[in-house]
Amino acid sequence: MVLEKEIPVFVDWIGGASLDWVIAVAIFAVVAMAVSLLFAIVTRGPIRGVAGVGKAFLATFADVFTMSPRRIAALVWLAVKEAIRKKVVVGVAVFVVVLMLAGWFLDPSSTNPGRLYLSFVMTATSYLVLLLALFLSVFSLPGDMKSKTLHTVVTKPVRHSEIVLGRIIGFTLVCTVLLAIMGVLSYFFVVRGLYHEHTLTAADLAPAGGEASAGEAEVPLVGMTSKEHGHRHEVYVDPSGATRTRYENGHTHAVTIEGSGDQVRYRVGKPEGVLVARVPIHGKLRFRDIKGIDKEQGINVGDEWFYRSYIQGGTDAAAIWTFTDLKESDFPGDRIPLEMTLGVFRTHKGEITREVMGGLALRNPDTGLTVEIEIFESKEFITQKLWIPKQIVKYSNRQMIVQKYETPGGVKTKPTEADLDDSLAKKTEFDLFKDLVTPDGRVEVWLQCLEPGQHFGAAQPDLYLRAGDASVVWNFVKGYYGIWLQVVIVTSFGVMFSTFLSGAVAMVATIGILIAGFFTDHLMELGVGPKYGGGPLESFRRLIGQDNVMTDLPAGLGTDLVKMGDQLLQPTLRIMSAILPPFDEFGCANFVANGFNIPADFVLTRTFTALAFFIPLFVIGYLFLRNREVAR
Repeated sequence: MVLEKEIPVFVDWIGGASLDWVIAVAIFAVVAMAVSLLFAIVTRGPIRGVAGVGKAFLATFADVFTMSPRRIAALVWLAVKEAIRKKVVVGVAVFVVVLMLAGWFLDPSSTNPGRLYLSFVMTATSYLVLLLALFLSVFSLPGDMKSKTLHTVVTKPVRHSEIVLGRIIGFTLVCTVLLAIMGVLSYFFVVRGLYHEHTLTAADLAPAGGEASAGEAEVPLVGMTSKEHGHRHEVYVDPSGATRTRYENGHTHAVTIEGSGDQVRYRVGKPEGVLVARVPIHGKLRFRDIKGIDKEQGINVGDEWFYRSYIQGGTDAAAIWTFTDLKESDFPGDRIPLEMTLGVFRTHKGEITREVMGGLALRNPDTGLTVEIEIFESKEFITQKLWIPKQIVKYSNRQMIVQKYETPGGVKTKPTEADLDDSLAKKTEFDLFKDLVTPDGRVEVWLQCLEPGQHFGAAQPDLYLRAGDASVVWNFVKGYYGIWLQVVIVTSFGVMFSTFLSGAVAMVATIGILIAGFFTDHLMELGVGPKYGGGPLESFRRLIGQDNVMTDLPAGLGTDLVKMGDQLLQPTLRIMSAILPPFDEFGCANFVANGFNIPADFVLTRTFTALAFFIPLFVIGYLFLRNREVAR
């Protein structure tokens, strides 16, 4: 799973984020107060202007902080009834039709059917619910003003803040109910679409090593299951009777044996592993170059996407993950599962009948003992599952390796060559937690490409230890909670814009804000400093002139003006990136579809981020509604 931004720890994040939010809100409030005061003084004179602004400030404070829950509940129910009158429940019928048609086009025989089905249902749900939230929020207040309904409401003992808050909560409540219904339908659609059964008979199996001789114990059996959902599973039946199918298309099946002799029956269970919620343990990634010196990044093979760095095959180059705080009690059993997803860059075809070979090794950071435990064939962008045995008796190589790193005083080593104990590498068997994991729980996992001329690409989330699995159902719920947070943002912006714009204009403004919210990181990069192709004006100049982004623009007055304009735009871009909602960060479909548990830190940070946008949008919407003529 691609994870370009590291998920912050909530307790470390909330302090700084809260301070930034308070500062931003305070600056906005001071600017708004200064502009209002200046306008009032110009139009009404100094004394009356200052008095009017002070009175308006006190009225705003009273309206926002003395709202009645009973009146808000009544206005919420009014918004719900309005949504029902507009027949928003038709959205559920549309969703059911979409699911019925999707069964014809989704291919359960794909290499990862779980990801395919989950991505589809979450994307379809997100688009449909967000469209409903958009249309409900932007057309409600303008429609009431046009039909004079709001004129009647404001004559009642109802505060303007209660009208705005009632609309936001009411429309969000309607979308919440629809989202819950779609979520239940989606889950059963996914489970039903992925469920299948294979059959296995005695005729499908044959002895793995030939027929058993007289007096010899029963030999293992191998064979293939029936073909279902476009695939088969290889089966290895152990003489003890306990077995399961080989991992295929993202899942496996348990196989139980009933009876014996001519009455033996093989029962293949339901698919296991197609829907999971992995709880990964990530390490800190660094790279080792061909000279054996540690670097923060690997080499660039010309890819425009800098997510992965590459290591050169057939050299000392390696991608190294350092894991900390590992305890043997956290990993029951005699093996630790390790999963990885690699990028592969070939400079030549190599042996076309097989994939590029790689090696996986473990290293003790304190002693330098390094044991190569696995030689494998790479599978590009497909999750490979390997096992780290706690008792290592089979290995490809073992040696003592020092860590080399650059300092202002030159290249240093850790441990030093003099501190190496070569006798550690002469053992014939290694205990993982005694020989390779340090007393404080640190161990390094080394990935190397073994073939010259080929390269492996890796990012920090690409390799992890799998501590266990969380609840799939609960993870599915958290995924839909991410969609709900997006609904809150859309509804808040829609209602806010509708307090002073017409419905169509409010819709365009809301869509524009949300589209811009998908590019907040890009705006921040443009605002911080130069990028390939320059800033907005320089990029536009290159686009018109069809100039390469890697070449310098010709010297001259025009180029100087363009670069100066980009520098003047940088503060504006930084402000925009700070105040726009990072809309893409609220989505959790990437976690759910790829089978990863959504961390609690992710849920908490996104919840408070949504709340940080909801509060000022509600206040701004109230201020605009209060100053409209119809609301006076």
